[in-house]
Amino acid sequence: MKKSTYLATAILAGALAQPAFAQDAEPEFFDGFYVGGHFGLDGIDDSAGEGIVFDTDGDGEYGDVVATTTGADAFGPGYCNGIANGAQANAGCSDDKSRFGYGARIGFDQRIGDGPIVAGLLVEGALSESEEYSTGFSTTPASYTFVRGIDKSVALRGRLGVSPGSGRGLLYVTGGVAYADIDHDFVTTNTANSFTMTDDDDWQLGGQIGAGGELYLTDNISLGLEYLYSRYDDDDAYVLVGAGTAPATNPFLLDSGETRLRPSDPNLDIHSVRTTLNFRF
Repeated sequence: MKKSTYLATAILAGALAQPAFAQDAEPEFFDGFYVGGHFGLDGIDDSAGEGIVFDTDGDGEYGDVVATTTGADAFGPGYCNGIANGAQANAGCSDDKSRFGYGARIGFDQRIGDGPIVAGLLVEGALSESEEYSTGFSTTPASYTFVRGIDKSVALRGRLGVSPGSGRGLLYVTGGVAYADIDHDFVTTNTANSFTMTDDDDWQLGGQIGAGGELYLTDNISLGLEYLYSRYDDDDAYVLVGAGTAPATNPFLLDSGETRLRPSDPNLDIHSVRTTLNFRF
């Protein structure tokens, strides 16, 4: 009888302990370190009125008019926010090159208390194949296109989100600082003047803000979708236009013997839509 009582007590204790054990065995989602990567589209953001601007007198202030010997605007044909299809403005421009972006990240998430709030921090390195074009057309006729794009970047972002229900999903906002190595190039049909890219290899500071969602596929792998807006200050690089084989009456030379040109927008803006894959510990 006593043996039966002891056995029944042991079975009951085991049955009561089993749910608690199962609960303890549940993984803590979005709570710990992870490594992962992203892949998506980096879209260049610019307005229809963008083009190139000039500093003809060397005072560092852009917005001067490149004038001919008669005082006419040498860039009267106009500007476009793409890459020139030919030497004349009526040939039009092709759009900026919005292409793939990809990178790797390492981060840490922490659940706040017993609730659904999750806070985190991540470091990310990224590459991009997108390019922005800014073009002007002169009366020569000739086209002038300033090209820029991100070679590589590093970012430090925080994120704050909510993980409701079972905790396997997360909706979040994110933001932080970024540092990018911006490449510059210049293309022109003008074969008379000389064109020298200055301050080309330049790291620039920027900021990022965005939002996304993430879902655990297994206890250690999560898949996400993220939107990120990045803006970088890029007002250092410019093209120095010299004489080359052009005469002293050349519009680029009349004011001070040389002219500087750069994009009219001093910022490089990128909209990114990405898929993310993270491995969690």
